Amino acid sequence: MTVVLSGCGLSGGSDDVTLRLVAADYGDSGANSSEKYWGRLVEAYEKEHPGVTVDVSVYSWNDVDAKVKAMVDAGRAPDMAQIGSYADYAAADQLYKADDVLSVTTQADLVPQLRDAGKVRGTQYGMPFASSTRLLFYNKTLFREAGITPPTTWAELAEDAGALKAKGVEYPYALPLGPEEAQAETLQWLLSGGGGYAQTVSSYSIDSAENVDTFTWLKDELVGKGLTGPVAPGKLNRADAFAAFADGEVGMLNGHPSLMKMAAKKGVKFGMVPMPGVDGPRKLAMGVADWMTAFKQNGHATEVGEFLDFVYNEDNVLDFSREYDLLPVTTSASQVMAATEEDAELRPFLEELPLSELYPVGRTSWAEVSAAVKQRIGKAVAPSGSPATVLGDLQATAMTAESASGE
Repeated sequence: MTVVLSGCGLSGGSDDVTLRLVAADYGDSGANSSEKYWGRLVEAYEKEHPGVTVDVSVYSWNDVDAKVKAMVDAGRAPDMAQIGSYADYAAADQLYKADDVLSVTTQADLVPQLRDAGKVRGTQYGMPFASSTRLLFYNKTLFREAGITPPTTWAELAEDAGALKAKGVEYPYALPLGPEEAQAETLQWLLSGGGGYAQTVSSYSIDSAENVDTFTWLKDELVGKGLTGPVAPGKLNRADAFAAFADGEVGMLNGHPSLMKMAAKKGVKFGMVPMPGVDGPRKLAMGVADWMTAFKQNGHATEVGEFLDFVYNEDNVLDFSREYDLLPVTTSASQVMAATEEDAELRPFLEELPLSELYPVGRTSWAEVSAAVKQRIGKAVAPSGSPATVLGDLQATAMTAESASGE
């Protein structure tokens, strides 16, 4: 889907400015398309800023990154783009630093974990626009019928999955390691095992002992014992796993806030708990952020900054977060959400954010590494797969990509 919104500001004057923003669509239907969010926001902004027109093009998440890349490659960069990554553009000196466009007040209000994740070599270029964390969802009805309680350790999770299987549950634990979003499920498990993609600031650590142990456990204790359902993890995508949970076919899976509405709409009674770790609830949660970027090509730093300060004011951040079941990226809006009853459902996810770890998006090599994880990680838990070999191959890919990018 592509939607272009043309602002209604003044036009024709010598000092008039048109800002072009490319944005991603967070809606799941025409009724809640991001077109409507940006339409309201732009209308309000232009009323306060005569002489500034904001044109917004809204694309689906399947297309938006490629659309922006094509624009930049053609020499027609937008003034702003709300996309999934930023490091390549920053490395090519195509972006304004956050310092160049955001007011000190706005920049300081960004959630520290997210603000820091937007840095390349210590300088912030990526401005967080939306965020979420993950929790372990479980089907309360299936758990009650199996006589089990939510797990806090890996051993308990495997035991619960065994009890669910004995009751005929199709997916005792859904493990989506298919190419749609395998990098997310992978990071969730790596963190719960005390590892991660980059355990040091200097390099990747995909084949660390902790990570190999994690995937060896998954292969032997869940997949190998038939506790992950009829579809091989490497072929199970996140969207299909979510749909199966909403249909009552899944006992447990990792999910983000949008799964709440999906499940409730189908009448599934569910609970949410922190992801279990080896010996207890893991210490780090997985966080995810999408990024606002400001391109230098058109030279509208002042106007871009004024518009982004408006985008990031408390009311607008809360409006967006509530519309799409996402977490605020500013401290002020987060504090409101934490204290407001209407946001109670999102509070468990919000509580995870201060202890979250994000993808290493500040590395220009991450896009290539992420793509490799999506395509290969499922083989680590296949019957003939070797976690050590697959993770070692991914580490080699990461090091090659890192060397090529000059990191």
